[in-house]
Formats: sequence, C-alpha cells, structure tokens
Amino acid sequence: MKKFLTIALLISFVFSTAIAQNAPKKVYDETINPMEQIDKAVKQAKSEGKFVICQVGGNWCPWCLRFAEFITSDSTINKLVNDNFVYIHVNYNPRQSDPTQKELAAKMMKRLGNPARFGYPVFVVLDENGKVIHTQDSGFLEEGKSYNKEKVMRFFECWTPKAVK
Repeated sequence: MKKFLTIALLISFVFSTAIAQNAPKKVYDETINPMEQIDKAVKQAKSEGKFVICQVGGNWCPWCLRFAEFITSDSTINKLVNDNFVYIHVNYNPRQSDPTQKELAAKMMKRLGNPARFGYPVFVVLDENGKVIHTQDSGFLEEGKSYNKEKVMRFFECWTPKAVK
C-alpha cells in the first residue's frame, strides 16, 4: 500500500509539473497601481514618439495570457509592437472584493472609456497624451483557440502613430 501511494504521488507530481510548464506565463502584475502604470507608460510613449496599448485583463483570463504569448512569440508582430507602442498589461479583476482596490479599478476603467463591455482581453490605444483613441474587442482577432496573425497585424498597423497622424 505504501509503494502504491508513493507511485501515485510521483505520477501526480510529474503530471502537475508537465502541466505547469505548458501553462502560459502570467504577465499581469497584480501589485501595482494601474493608474500609475498608465501614467508612466504615457510619459514614456510621449518621449519616444509612440502610442500606448493597454491590454486590460488579468492572469485569471486564459485568452489574455494566450494573446501575450502570441505577440511575443512572433518576431514580426513583436517588432511592430515594440517599434510603435509602449505595451502594458493592465490588471483588472472584475471580482475584486477589497473596497479600495474596487474603487481604483473603477477609476481606471472609467479613464480607459469603460472597455469591459468588450470582454477580455480588451485593448485600449492611447495617444501620446493619454487620450483614448481606440478600443479593440479581442474577439475579432481570435481564430480557433488562438489568434489570427493577419488580423492582429492589421489592428496594430492601423493604430501606429504614423497611421493615425
């Protein structure tokens, strides 16, 4: 019986390790103030002649993590993003219970034009002054259990500073 339990625990450990290694990397920092994060990104964007893209969602959202992995694993998309945008992952938890955090999250969502109506992730493009110029529903970029490269490229290309100005 003892051998059986040891083998069962070992198998369980191996499977859980394999699953954890295949899980998408968590990209949202749940400890930072999202308003300060956005302010910092806008300041950086202005100094670099870029726009800001806020990917709003959280580590609780599998589609949010898939998108982050999708754009960082494709060198063409990654270059387009890095050349034109300050890209930030803005954490939002719709089930936030802490009153202070709930209030901060509500202010952040208001600042971004209340994009939650589109689901998650949702992408909010800010100009170099922090003004919302576009909100993108990620559902239009999806394909199967991932994202469509052409649609994602088109989204980013249409909202570069050069394209908008």
